[in-house]
Amino acid sequence: MPEYLAPGVYVEETSFRAKSIEGVGTSTTAFVGPTRRGPVGDTPELVTSLTDFERIYGSLENLTLSDVTPANRLNFVAHAARAYFDNGGSRLYVVRTVNNAAAASAPVITPEPAEAERITALARVVGETGRGRLTFRLTGRPVASTRFLQDAPADVLLRVAVLERAAATDPWPATPAVSVYRKDVTGGTPTWPRVSGAGPDPLAIGPTMFDATPLRQVSAEILQLSVEFTDRDGYAQAWDELSFSRGDGRWVGTVLAERPTNRADQLRNLIALRFGADVSAADLFNAVNALTAVPGDTDGRRFLDLTGGSDGQAPVVGSETAVGSYANALMVLSGMEDISIVAAPGSSAYAEAQGVQNALITHAERRRAYRIAVLDTPPNQLPGQVREARGRIDSRYAALYYPWVIVPNPLARPGQDDIPKEIALPPSGFVTGIYARNDIERGVYKAPANEVVRGALRFEIDINFAQQEVLNPIGVNCLRFLTGRGYRLWGARLASSDPEWKYVSDRRYFNYLEASIDRGTQWAVFEPNGERLWANVRQTISDFLYNEWRNGALLGSSIEEAFFVRCDRSTMTQNDLDNGRLVCLIGVAIIRPAEFVIFRIGQKTADARS
Repeated sequence: MPEYLAPGVYVEETSFRAKSIEGVGTSTTAFVGPTRRGPVGDTPELVTSLTDFERIYGSLENLTLSDVTPANRLNFVAHAARAYFDNGGSRLYVVRTVNNAAAASAPVITPEPAEAERITALARVVGETGRGRLTFRLTGRPVASTRFLQDAPADVLLRVAVLERAAATDPWPATPAVSVYRKDVTGGTPTWPRVSGAGPDPLAIGPTMFDATPLRQVSAEILQLSVEFTDRDGYAQAWDELSFSRGDGRWVGTVLAERPTNRADQLRNLIALRFGADVSAADLFNAVNALTAVPGDTDGRRFLDLTGGSDGQAPVVGSETAVGSYANALMVLSGMEDISIVAAPGSSAYAEAQGVQNALITHAERRRAYRIAVLDTPPNQLPGQVREARGRIDSRYAALYYPWVIVPNPLARPGQDDIPKEIALPPSGFVTGIYARNDIERGVYKAPANEVVRGALRFEIDINFAQQEVLNPIGVNCLRFLTGRGYRLWGARLASSDPEWKYVSDRRYFNYLEASIDRGTQWAVFEPNGERLWANVRQTISDFLYNEWRNGALLGSSIEEAFFVRCDRSTMTQNDLDNGRLVCLIGVAIIRPAEFVIFRIGQKTADARS
């Protein structure tokens, strides 16, 4: 209550309406699993297209996991991301998992000197794709006056080209004499000792240095470095106008730092250059000149191949503290409130498939997670084997899909018969995309089934009606080919034995309601717990549920049939009030899918009345 101490007119703002609840997003998805590259154990990055995914997490090229059969070395997460966006998904978080992977590297100076004098090129993230080619090229920025040289930072390199002739009537030499100098500020007075060439040592910097004479012409430029890296998958990245001087903001060691200071460089930069404490600009210059020249190149490029990178082995479940494990990846996702769907595409093909499924279910069942886990069956499974696999899980927060999807291999090339033309992919990438498409086109309350599986050539096994009669009642959602209707997702059940929680749409709609009410009523915490607050809470939630009923998400011809909200003395005891608890009871009549559409047809006579 404001204080009124002096006479006057007081104008104040107040509110005459209940707070509103905004529905949360339901289609934001998270994938965990191995990729070609990308950060490990870091904050997951949001990608909104396959191009975004490839920029951060690499290409669709196969992984080289040493303990996995060649058939299961597909880059499942990347292919799943492609299927997700093709089927209607738009927001995807990715957390990379690794196991004993190594980063590629190479010494720039060989043989390697003492630690303080070393220059090492290394891939910033682990993985085989880091075994690429690093190319250096010396470039220059012209210097027009000596004043610029006076203000230049220490260790900057100056390349001076001199043309001299004996007489004014003689022609100028075809090639100038070139020398390189380094600015040294030791002792307080700048000097320019020579680094290479046959010019004077040190160089005398004076006001007439660049004045042309009939017998002598001098030009100078600040020496810079251009660096280009092409990884094993052919992705190229270049950095220009890099400085040799540690005092320059564009010093190569800063731009290509092992631990960049900004998030964009952390995600974008593929390589880093590690400098010892005693490495000078002259050391870097000499090291670049000593590298192997690019064959047939006229620009003086030098190259260095990075070696030693590997994808390691198939990721394991591990623990939340084991960086690179599935458990750690899911723990990283715990802090992201906008995620509503989680999956681990391809994990069912690895040795610890059951452990990964259990970790996904545990993650989705966490208190206030508001998520559903989309699970894959293992590849090459018969219906009887899938029935057994389903019997090992039971959760109201998970859905199991079968079989795998056959698609054209985007890596196939004409004339390369060693690359298969078709590949089998786990259904989770397609299914999560269908979830997102269903939410946008219809709503989260509509079961994500009877939807076309975009991109499918066929399924790994053609499920028939009789087989689905066995699998559907136990909660295995089948992907089927239906004559005249194409390839469709033909199941919408949870992997649950609880009869109250049978359908995916039930779980996802309740997640939506719970998360929306949770986040939309935070204003009520620490408010005076009395009739006025109870009325505001009732009105806030009733308004939200009324809008849901109007949109067709709740069953009933009236709001009394669709929902009720109680928050009064009937829902709270004096003990609740004494202990600061506000208890609100909410009941909703959700709409369940018409899974079985039944038409009863019988004969009648012409004169019979209905």
